[in-house]
Amino acid sequence: MVQIVVNGRRIEAEDGSSVLEVLRHQKIKVPTLCYHPALKPSGSCKLCSVEVVGKSGRPTAMLSCILKVRDGLEVQTESEVVAAARTRAFRNLLRMAPQSRHLLDLAAQFGIDTGPPPDGCVRCRLCIRVCKEIIGAAALRMETRDGRPFVAAVEGHCIGCGTCANICPTRVIQVSDRDGIRTISIRDETIGIHALERCDACGTLFATRKFLQHALEHSRPHPEFKEHHRHCPTCAKLMAHRVQQGLSQKQH
Repeated sequence: MVQIVVNGRRIEAEDGSSVLEVLRHQKIKVPTLCYHPALKPSGSCKLCSVEVVGKSGRPTAMLSCILKVRDGLEVQTESEVVAAARTRAFRNLLRMAPQSRHLLDLAAQFGIDTGPPPDGCVRCRLCIRVCKEIIGAAALRMETRDGRPFVAAVEGHCIGCGTCANICPTRVIQVSDRDGIRTISIRDETIGIHALERCDACGTLFATRKFLQHALEHSRPHPEFKEHHRHCPTCAKLMAHRVQQGLSQKQH
C-alpha cells in the first residue's frame, strides 16, 4: 500500500492502481468517456484530468486513468488547472459529436461551460451583404451576444424575397410557405412573416406584397405594357416569350 493526498486528505491506495481507480473507490466523481474497468486505459477522451505537481514544481493536469499512484503523490480533483483541462476536452469532443446529449449532460454535471451550441451558421455574411448590396432591404445584420457574433434580423426591414436563404451556403436560413403565409427564419428566430400575393395570370401564390412593392419602386415597366403586372416566374417567362415573338413578327 502507498499513501497519497487527495484534495488535502491523506488516503491509502493499493500500489499499482491508477489514480482514477482510487478516486472511484473513494466515491470522488471524475468525468470519463473512454474508460472501462475491463480494458486497458487509453486516455483518448482526456476528460479525467486531475491536478498534480509536476517535476518542475508547478501544478499540471494529468490523466487519472493512466497516472499510477505513488507514495506521497498529491492530487487535486477541483482546481483552475483541472477546470481548464476538462473544458478543453469537452469542447474538443463536442466538435466531433455536437449533438451528443450524453456529452452535454456530463459537462453540465461537472459545471463545464462548453459555450453556445453549434447553430449551422458559419458567419460568412453572404446573407447580410446580398440583402443590402443587391436587394437593398438591409434586413439582416451582425450582433454580438455573450461575446459571439450572430446574424440577426433588423425589425420591419424584411421584404420576404428569400434571397438570403437561396445564397446561404449551409442552408441554415429557411423559407416556409404555408397556408398563404411565408415565414423566413434562422435558427429558431423569425426574420420575417408575410402574406403571399397571387399571380395576375395564373392565380398562384408566389410573392409577398412588400417584395412586389419593392420591385415596383426599383424597376420600370416593359415598353410594350402600359402598367405593371404581378406575374409569377413561370408566367413572366411566358409573357416575355410572347412579347419577343410579337416584336419579331413586327420586324418581319
